[in-house]
Amino acid sequence: MQNLPGKTGFVTGGASGIGLGIAKALLGAGMNVVIADIRQDHLDSARAELAGGDRVLALRLDVTDRADFATAADAAEARFGKIHLLVNNAGVAVVGPTELATFADWDWVMGVNLGGVINGVAIMLPRILRHGEGGHVVNTCSMSGMVPVGGTTIYSTAKAAVLTMMECMRPELESRGVICSAFCPGAVQSNIADAAATRPAELGDTGYAEADRRRAEGGNFFHLYMTKEAVGERVLQGILNDELYILTHSEFLPGVTDRANAMIASVPAKLPQNEEYKAAFAMLFNSPVWAAEVARQKELKA
Repeated sequence: MQNLPGKTGFVTGGASGIGLGIAKALLGAGMNVVIADIRQDHLDSARAELAGGDRVLALRLDVTDRADFATAADAAEARFGKIHLLVNNAGVAVVGPTELATFADWDWVMGVNLGGVINGVAIMLPRILRHGEGGHVVNTCSMSGMVPVGGTTIYSTAKAAVLTMMECMRPELESRGVICSAFCPGAVQSNIADAAATRPAELGDTGYAEADRRRAEGGNFFHLYMTKEAVGERVLQGILNDELYILTHSEFLPGVTDRANAMIASVPAKLPQNEEYKAAFAMLFNSPVWAAEVARQKELKA
């Protein structure tokens, strides 16, 4: 989706951190921007920071509420006519030993990070396809979905799911004019550490109170993180390039490489292949999106 001016982007979690950085970049590229966020105070400050006038619509949205999401989509279309770009960015996080996680910890994180993305796709994708002008879906997946580490089980499980969602949707929708991208950033200056402020009371039972306290006392590394403006420009570049994976930090190369090599090493290559099975289910054994992405990245880096 290279022709962005005059088109409309809808960014969840768009009033702070990564979402606000993406909104800034889209606005700078000439798009109308809808910033949807659960926190009204963040919406108020983001509207002032963007200073986009009538080209910015700020909507309060709980991405886990499907009726609320549909109402927000209606409001966006009422203002701008059509939605072309969906950025499923809203996210929350808890970390700590897996055995300490309560059902409420699982339900809260999965409800926002996976359920909210599902709601966005189910509500927005038919609208994007309906107008026939092409479009783009970006899921904020995090490098935790690609290079997960111990102690991030709930968060990484959700992020791996939304990454795979984009890998599945890409070959299905690209021929219909909708590009799908998995945005996998490393550490970015955001407010995700404060996400507990919006945790629903009915999901307030957490096994991570002590882990949260220790993490807060563990030091401040905010100065090492990428700025929201830099990450927003990276996402814009990825959209313009139709990239499948939009990555931000080269420091993750060893982890990505080792994970791929571990998978390759685990394939039982010496076992004989059933040629009839191989022919009957050829579509299961590979995806065209990976070879296409390798070729795209080689061309971009040439």
